[in-house]
Amino acid sequence: MIELHLPWLQLAILIPLLGAAWVARQRTPKATRRWSVLVSGLAFLAALCACVDFHTLQTRQAAEGEDLVAGLIDRNLLTLDQLSAPLLPLAALLYLLTALATLGDKVRRFSFGWTLVSEAVVLAALSTSEPWLVIALLAVETAPVLLELGARGKPARIFVLHMALFIALMFSGQVLWDIRGAEAGPSRVAIVLLLAAVLIRGGIAPFHCWVTDLFEHATFGTALLFVTPLMGAYGAIRLVLPIAPAEVLHGIGLVSLATAAYAAGMALVQQEARRFFCYLFLSHSALVLAGLETVTPIGLTGSLCIWLSVGLALGGFGLTLRALEARHGRLSLTRFHGVYDHTPALAICFMLTGMASVGFPGTIGFLGTEMLVDGAIATYPYVGIAVALAAALHGIAVVKVYFLLFTGTRHVSAVPLRIGWRERFAVLTLAGLLIGGALLPQFGVGSRHDAALYLIAEREARQAP
Repeated sequence: MIELHLPWLQLAILIPLLGAAWVARQRTPKATRRWSVLVSGLAFLAALCACVDFHTLQTRQAAEGEDLVAGLIDRNLLTLDQLSAPLLPLAALLYLLTALATLGDKVRRFSFGWTLVSEAVVLAALSTSEPWLVIALLAVETAPVLLELGARGKPARIFVLHMALFIALMFSGQVLWDIRGAEAGPSRVAIVLLLAAVLIRGGIAPFHCWVTDLFEHATFGTALLFVTPLMGAYGAIRLVLPIAPAEVLHGIGLVSLATAAYAAGMALVQQEARRFFCYLFLSHSALVLAGLETVTPIGLTGSLCIWLSVGLALGGFGLTLRALEARHGRLSLTRFHGVYDHTPALAICFMLTGMASVGFPGTIGFLGTEMLVDGAIATYPYVGIAVALAAALHGIAVVKVYFLLFTGTRHVSAVPLRIGWRERFAVLTLAGLLIGGALLPQFGVGSRHDAALYLIAEREARQAP
């Protein structure tokens, strides 16, 4: 069993929790933001050290010939594995950059304290593979969002209904599996219940309306952090992938591919920027789920690579739209805005992160998309074309929205609209990771390939008689 040199993992979880208590004592919004950025930075540093420590120990064990697949079922409650090691610093980075890029009137509306609590819950969920702990943490993760909606007086009925159903299905499915799965063979009812929960959390059609409703009523930062870590996909890997039969996985793959194509088409016709981002995210999230259910090394590797690229690219893309909203309010896509002359840096970041999200050559998502297409075609003959179609629609939608927001007219403003160093640092950091991951893809692809083999081995171990 892999042990960390220092308790970096526990520190990454405890720091945001303790920081949330301290931030709640601050009396001014600026002090709250300043301490939140510091706490998120320390949590990211601890998460990064945990990831580096894990890979260092893994390399040493492999060199010594130790069996890294042994003991797949008997794990500690909190531990990293090949899947979660890079996801931990990725999630911590998204929280750090979102807090850092929060400026202007958003400082008063954005709930820094609850965001830190949410960060601790997400990092804890990514640090365990025990089904009941994953279920409990995924359930708790919904609470900060619900509390923010209530505090702002925003309608939360759709979000509450979907999340309540999601939690109920998870709990009932796992109870059925524990009662019957180990002794009387696989329980199809339990698997179906868990699968339905994953579909709801992942926003797979027709369970996607809660995502658009969340972005409509919550602050952009809160909604962005709730969806971009792709906790629905993480739940699918921990709860469904190890126990579901192949035909069930193929079914969810087909539904996910259909959702990816549908959401990509919907992104083309949206008249408001937030809804455009929602459908763009839903399409990418569905592609990740489709790749996870191929259960082939190349398909899983491609899906896990896209997972990383979606977190970086759509995280940066969302922060770019959020920065534009801070200057212009809610952005309509029914007219040209022509703000390029005022914010050229945001225009560049918008196009770079948008193209990275669709797997444009030279970005980190390119190789992942190619591998996902190959894996989907091998698993679903004649259906892999849906992946290419969705990617094409993504590109068209991003270019269309770019022209609407940044060109077509001249925007007149009496106040300067250029981005500050905080927003510039946040977006350019993600952009640099997107390009750097494409220039040096060996580590990322190799790490995701190892994770794919690990997941397949875990699945075989769980289903062995």
